[in-house]
Amino acid sequence: MEEAEVEVDVEIKSTADKFFMFSRRSQHASKATRYVQGCDLLEGEWGEVGSILLWKLTVDGEPKVSKDMIEAIDMKMNMIQWRVLEGPLKEEYRSFLKMLKVSPKQGGSGSVVKWNLKYERIDEKVAHLERLLQFFVECVNEIDQYLLSEG
Repeated sequence: MEEAEVEVDVEIKSTADKFFMFSRRSQHASKATRYVQGCDLLEGEWGEVGSILLWKLTVDGEPKVSKDMIEAIDMKMNMIQWRVLEGPLKEEYRSFLKMLKVSPKQGGSGSVVKWNLKYERIDEKVAHLERLLQFFVECVNEIDQYLLSEG
């Protein structure tokens, strides 16, 4: 199977810098969205390339875990990329890369959060990622609400 890619843009009210800085501090995600129960640092330092995180998530009402490594961070572009090392996604995908990029909205206030998922399915039976994209959209919206409520 060849590598495939899907992406989604989510418009938010928070500034790009604020949302991106929050995204790098993964340990606080559980305060902002009901979909993240926690995030543990297994190796390295918070928000640094090469660090390994264990996400405790709720996806479609089911508890899931994902062990991810931060593969790239670009502070100028407000971009962070994680490679999935272990977890349910690795049972269905040979490789799985998640990229988050936050850009100021053109001609207005707020920002656009882009989630890009690059993956290689193990076989044809593995579903495409519409549900997972929707999960990321809902997380982004809840985190945006949290950041706005913080003032």
